[in-house]
Amino acid sequence: MVTNTGTYIDCPFHRFENGKDLSEVSLEQFAELDGIRIQVPFSKTLSIDETVLKGYEVRNRAVLIHTGWDTHWNTEKYYQNHPFLTEGAAKYLRDCGVKLVGIDSHNIDDTTGRSRPVHTTLLGAGILIVEHLCDLQKLPDDGFIFSAVPPKFKGVGTFPVRAMARIA
Repeated sequence: MVTNTGTYIDCPFHRFENGKDLSEVSLEQFAELDGIRIQVPFSKTLSIDETVLKGYEVRNRAVLIHTGWDTHWNTEKYYQNHPFLTEGAAKYLRDCGVKLVGIDSHNIDDTTGRSRPVHTTLLGAGILIVEHLCDLQKLPDDGFIFSAVPPKFKGVGTFPVRAMARIA
């Protein structure tokens, strides 16, 4: 099975040989997280840096980046020139102590090159990543609880999830 199919979550083992796999990440890191939605329309920018994220209270939260890119889902355009976070944005989120970062795009990193600084920074700090989110426009900017729980598998670093939010 291809484990990075649909909406899926990455844990440290996805990037690091000795990182925690899905069986070693506690349920509390996947479920019932205080969430915040940060809107960054893809029509304004594809490269999301730390200046866009400043001014939001993100500590200990699931930070969901809503770009609107999911409108291109199931088209060839979805996989090309998609919105992504910069390395600076990833370092900012890491330093702020977020618990999880999600995006409604093909990849949280810029895929025009081979490096993956956002994956490296976030997963290296034990911060989970959710990619291919959809329907984030249905959420308020604040005041919701987010969960994205995969099965508990040994030796697996990424897996599909049913991402969901409960309005608080």
